[in-house]
Amino acid sequence: MRNFVALSLLAAAGLSSAANAMTLTSPDIKPGAKFADEQVYKGPGWDCTGGNVSPALAWSGAPKGTKSFAVSVYDPDAPTGSGFWHWWVANIPADATGLPKGAGSGTGLPAGAVQVRNDFGEIGYGGPCPPKGRPHHYQITVYALDVDKLGVDASASPSVVGFNVHGHTLAKATLTGLYAW
Repeated sequence: MRNFVALSLLAAAGLSSAANAMTLTSPDIKPGAKFADEQVYKGPGWDCTGGNVSPALAWSGAPKGTKSFAVSVYDPDAPTGSGFWHWWVANIPADATGLPKGAGSGTGLPAGAVQVRNDFGEIGYGGPCPPKGRPHHYQITVYALDVDKLGVDASASPSVVGFNVHGHTLAKATLTGLYAW
């Protein structure tokens, strides 16, 4: 009987934490669905001709102790050997619950938030633009962090931001969309 009670308490604790897990949603991108042309990259030297507008994002369920957030967009399928970073935003204040559509252009970012250069070599959002062929998975992730500021500026590389983010992550939530052409 004692084992049953202990297992029941552990199961209840697990359900409670699962029910309070951090979530990430977007009215612009549904899980597993194709990115709209509006979110696709547009820039010199690349064949993609989208609108390059970052999607609206909303999150909830950040754990106690969250002092800031960071958001990334990453393509693990890029033929680089290390994936491709499309966006990093750090130092998003702890009271934020999302980012508006187009924040990747710098408009609508919360005060103090900083965007770094992406793998296109630009600061801000760079939408999907894979080689023609099979679909790529674009992982949009929000990270709840245990620090107010990461100590990075716009000149930081995506890898440096990732290193700092992963060392301070309390929780995270990921939304994955697809794109191919």
